[in-house]
Amino acid sequence: MITAEQCKAGRSVFGWTQDHLSEKSGVSLEAIQAFEGGVRTLKPTSLQGLRSALEHGGVEFTSDGARLYAGGIRGITLDPRAIGKRDELE
Repeated sequence: MITAEQCKAGRSVFGWTQDHLSEKSGVSLEAIQAFEGGVRTLKPTSLQGLRSALEHGGVEFTSDGARLYAGGIRGITLDPRAIGKRDELE
């Protein structure tokens, strides 16, 4: 499944808001807020929806967070601040 920390890390890779993730995953904004805030757990179908939306966007989940998977390249953890800034990655 996916943890609240992985969900936050996955969103940060793209700079997605909770609202954007809600639109992409079909999980309500209120549920995402409560999940990431540690207030409640989600049903397995909601957790899968979150994970699927983030993975479809190119996030690969790891035991310590999330990283971008794009263009067949694995093993790189991108600085979330550099996402979208072409040719500026170290």
